[in-house]
Amino acid sequence: MGNAVHDKDSQLQYLKSRLNMFMNVIDSMDPESTDLEDIDRLINMLDELEIKQEQFKKDWNKE
Repeated sequence: MGNAVHDKDSQLQYLKSRLNMFMNVIDSMDPESTDLEDIDRLINMLDELEIKQEQFKKDWNKE
């Protein structure tokens, strides 16, 4: 996922892939052993996803 994505289809695929990764992380977590650090990582992942979505949205509005 190190390559830049410029077209809308690639950007949507990137967002879907990142969201799937987030869901996989949640599914793999054990609620009994999840600690604050784990929750912070999840929040960070969501923040990064939101930043990317906002960047892509700006590109889409230019079209």
